[in-house]
Amino acid sequence: MKNILIHLFLIISLTLTAKTSPNILLIIADDCTYQDLPLHGGQNVKTPNIDKLASQGKTFDQAYVTMATCITCRSEIYTGLNPFNNGAQWNHSRTNIGVKSVVHHLSERGYRCGISGKVHVYPKQNFPFEMVEGVERNCVSNTAKYDGQYINEFINRDHKQPFFLSVSFTMPHKPWTVGDRTAFDTKTVKLPEYMADTKVTRESYVAYLAEIGELDRQLGLLMESLENSGLSNNTIVIFTSEQGAQFPFNKWTNYNNGVHTSLVVRWDKKIAANTRSNALVQYQDVLPTLIHIIDKKENTNNLFDGSSFKDVLFEKTDTHRDYAFFIHNNTPEGTPYPIRSVSNGRFHYIRNLNHTALYTEKHMMGLRKDHDYWSEWLFQSANRPEVFDYVSRFMSRPYEELYDIKNDPNSMHNLIGNEEYQDIHKDLSTQLNQWLTDNADQGMDLDSRKAFLANKKQGKKTNH
Repeated sequence: MKNILIHLFLIISLTLTAKTSPNILLIIADDCTYQDLPLHGGQNVKTPNIDKLASQGKTFDQAYVTMATCITCRSEIYTGLNPFNNGAQWNHSRTNIGVKSVVHHLSERGYRCGISGKVHVYPKQNFPFEMVEGVERNCVSNTAKYDGQYINEFINRDHKQPFFLSVSFTMPHKPWTVGDRTAFDTKTVKLPEYMADTKVTRESYVAYLAEIGELDRQLGLLMESLENSGLSNNTIVIFTSEQGAQFPFNKWTNYNNGVHTSLVVRWDKKIAANTRSNALVQYQDVLPTLIHIIDKKENTNNLFDGSSFKDVLFEKTDTHRDYAFFIHNNTPEGTPYPIRSVSNGRFHYIRNLNHTALYTEKHMMGLRKDHDYWSEWLFQSANRPEVFDYVSRFMSRPYEELYDIKNDPNSMHNLIGNEEYQDIHKDLSTQLNQWLTDNADQGMDLDSRKAFLANKKQGKKTNH
């Protein structure tokens, strides 16, 4: 009799939770540098749908991924754990067997959980999403299909049960083949200051910007589907740009344009519209925040590395983290080049553990024709000192770097050695040491083929 009553209580609790819990729509871009969006000062491409979403919610100006590669940051946002603890510490790696994801946590709370578009997290048993078709899944496809009927079906299947849906677009990931390039003039487009000004660079940048335009168009179609469902008012909508693009000093690095991400959260009449926050947050904080909203009494401190920023969303506080921490392991994307860093929101301290070696990245610097700008940089560096400077700074780095992100968001001026910033340097270095110790970082040994293959041997990679 006692067991029957307990079972009945659980059923009633789940039913009540389902009736009162908000739906959640998570929208993820793919390799989109946050500063290229008008929302964060971008001057080249127009994104009316992203801007509209931001005007209806809260924009976070200090949001970060822990590691600037696709699998690592997606594993982080779906698990609430940093790479050391979820196991995905390299790109194309896997989370540890038994790690619980958003699917487990929200299913336990009465949700049905789906994903449309790019998945790129493994193994499948850790991320047992319902597969929702209609959005391109292959991030290196020359096309980017969008057919909203499947998303419409998922959203409208059962209005009594809340849903979590991740719509993961493949734009603007390479190969930069979709979107309207005619909207841009290669001669007048404004290049970021971290790019060498060459013909192919301008052509590549325009192709990338065109993909952001297509990303915005498809996001608009997705939002129309949500509005037409009648569920918009009780749906938390989250947009994030993921890590930086496939240009130097962006993806595959710990520089600001690599780890800094765009993050917008909208919930009609719950989150103040057209507001911004300087609170320091990371991807691992997103899942604890959602659970905190759903289960108001839930203590998530022991479940995740991240922590809830619910009070920031509802304007009960304007701060969250004191520090954000970052890692990069270059295997299998290039030769070993482990990087560790920390930011207090104003200053970003970077430590290159293998600084005596040259930094390499096989996709960008290799034989692939869709990265021709790098070959042109190398060719022109022989006669243009300013181009050689870009190449040299990217491949040959000092042991320590320190940047004032407020005044130098593109990480152009290393402040290490400047006496004015000694105390900041010391504090950030100390904080980083403690965090690495707390997470048992193996440093150079972790960024190795041996460690990467050991992770892959947990089981055969599943394609889903």
